[in-house]
Amino acid sequence: MAKTVGIVGTLDTKGMEFQFIKEQIEASGTSTCVVNTGIIGEPHFEPDVSASEVAEAGGTSLQALQDGGDRGVAVAAMAEGAAKIIAQLQSDGKIDGVISLGGSAGTTIGTTAMRAVPVGVPKIMVSTLASGDTSPYVDTKDVSMMYSVVDIAGINSLSRQILANAAGAIVGMVNAAVPAAEDKPLIGATMFGVTTPCVTKARELLEDAGYEVLVFHATGAGGRAMEDLVKGGFIVGVLDVTTTELADELVGGVLSAGPDRLEAAGDLGVPQVVAPGALDMVNFGPPDTVPEQFKDRTFYQHNPTVTLMRTTVEENAELGKMMGQKLSQATGPTTVIIPQQGVSAIDQEGQPFYSAEAEAAWIENLKANLGDNVTLIEMDNHINDDAFATKLVDTLLASLNG
Repeated sequence: MAKTVGIVGTLDTKGMEFQFIKEQIEASGTSTCVVNTGIIGEPHFEPDVSASEVAEAGGTSLQALQDGGDRGVAVAAMAEGAAKIIAQLQSDGKIDGVISLGGSAGTTIGTTAMRAVPVGVPKIMVSTLASGDTSPYVDTKDVSMMYSVVDIAGINSLSRQILANAAGAIVGMVNAAVPAAEDKPLIGATMFGVTTPCVTKARELLEDAGYEVLVFHATGAGGRAMEDLVKGGFIVGVLDVTTTELADELVGGVLSAGPDRLEAAGDLGVPQVVAPGALDMVNFGPPDTVPEQFKDRTFYQHNPTVTLMRTTVEENAELGKMMGQKLSQATGPTTVIIPQQGVSAIDQEGQPFYSAEAEAAWIENLKANLGDNVTLIEMDNHINDDAFATKLVDTLLASLNG
């Protein structure tokens, strides 16, 4: 049975480009379903879902948006409407993937629609913004962003190749055969480069015990993605080794997962084992992007595009308090395991971020704020020691089997 690609876009201002995408996809034997989000004029070709239908799904009417003349309001309404329509089409089995193209408005509308469908459904956004910060568009979903290089303004020798590549990519994605896999209960784990040995060992042990482990890079979006899957009921246990995103949230780094980090498992009663992985650091981009207020702090250049800043004793005290208060609200089995010899690869004796005082402040304030519902274990190990990873796993397995 032929697959179908949903095409979301403004057929009034970029109709020629969308027609090219549509024809390229259909030439491969794959069907299309076109959703028009343009409100300015008549569509370049007839869509399957009209702009009027999209506006109504967004809680308004096409006429109201045209009469209002407010671009921001129009984009928000069409994005909401497109998201509802695309989600319904996918849920009904009428589309197998989504593609869109555009500038700032088109990217907002297209990616809002894409984020409304589950992870695993192919999503390609050809955008003039794809070479910059794409986090507002991707968030926690598997949206593939393709840089358009030139503005999306007609078909020329360069845009023809790029749009053809995008069409070929979405066709390949929706028609790709996914190898069958044995369904196993899912564990969510968080990792950073500086906690990789710990999480790798823990993953191997959990896999030996019959679990599948989803490892999330603690980059802000990674932590949010894990918590979203916990809320969705996909994850049966959490090994939250790398809680570094809390430090970015507190201090103002670039990898914050938001104020609700470390709450989903507790709210839903999902067993969790928590460690202070990489709480010794706050993340920034290249050195010249670090705010002036931090100029006298201790830094470590992880690579040319990542600058790490050591958290202070005072910040660790606040992090301990924050974590204690969050975990005390947990309704399921919760354990915190403390590695007394350091929380990252660069936090141990002889390494640039080693600070016994900072760790002591974190531990003291964690203990002062933990409720009786949380088990606390202290180990005379570094976080990347095999013995520490083994204890994490043994504790989580005991909670899962209890």
